[in-house]
Amino acid sequence: VGRSQEIACVLAAYHFEHSITIDVMTRETNRILMNYPTFLRDSRLFMDAVRSGDAVEGWRDRRLALSKPGVIISPAGMLKGGPAAFYVQKLGKKQRNAVFLVSYQIPGTPGHELLEKGNCVIDGKMRRIKARVERFDFSSHAGASELKEIVSKLEGSPKVYVMHGAEGNCERFAKWIKEETGFEAVAPRSGDVFTI
Repeated sequence: VGRSQEIACVLAAYHFEHSITIDVMTRETNRILMNYPTFLRDSRLFMDAVRSGDAVEGWRDRRLALSKPGVIISPAGMLKGGPAAFYVQKLGKKQRNAVFLVSYQIPGTPGHELLEKGNCVIDGKMRRIKARVERFDFSSHAGASELKEIVSKLEGSPKVYVMHGAEGNCERFAKWIKEETGFEAVAPRSGDVFTI
């Protein structure tokens, strides 16, 4: 979610001259962040970025955003659905448009397929995307070496829960934690219940 705000701030910092449309979940996060400006590195830039964007209130606004030059910021969820998939489907029809993904795309997801093959499944149909497709690394996730560094600095004897990783990575990381730090570590499976 923070990537959307970061993209809006980059556009504001470089005085992007076309329209900026900010969609759905991004708006809710913006409202929360605006209530706590002291926790932001540059609250003035953030406020400028948020105020310079047009907020999407519904499908009519989404169609309007597609009708003019500009940037549409929409959390993508690896293009598994939602407004981002709608935008890709519409923008992807023309070569003059571009789709920029700003996070890691897990293999097997529509976003990964789009980057690798130039097409993806949207609404159950394979779509050939003619628009320019690029990926910028604005990942909000720490990499393996960063995670290991964080865990190595923990004090006491914590129990570590390893979640939200690509297939098999959580289990491998939990094993590393046990072997290298001696901490208890678990990679919960869907439906597992723990008392903390």
